[in-house]
Amino acid sequence: MALNASAGAGAYSAIANLVGNARGEAKTAAPAQGSSEFGDIVESVLANVTKSGNAMEAQAANLSTGNGDVLDLVTAVAETELAVESLVTIRDRVISAYQDILNMPI
Repeated sequence: MALNASAGAGAYSAIANLVGNARGEAKTAAPAQGSSEFGDIVESVLANVTKSGNAMEAQAANLSTGNGDVLDLVTAVAETELAVESLVTIRDRVISAYQDILNMPI
């Protein structure tokens, strides 16, 4: 399968748009103070990671059978990467908060 420069440029453009959209969503996705439970937020992030991972696997399977497009696979991989990064960020903040609680004087 031959790839040309315009396909590569299109892939990079799609990833740049995806990253820009994800950053914009991250700014607006934060719930208003007291409006959502922490468990709901974690559940939403986990569902997003699962959905992104399944989409990536489907695109990889389509590409391996010759029915897929490289651009679609690259986009699915980028979406999954962003979802996992947001999950890791939440995990890190939970651990940090737990450590702060442990360090509080009694």
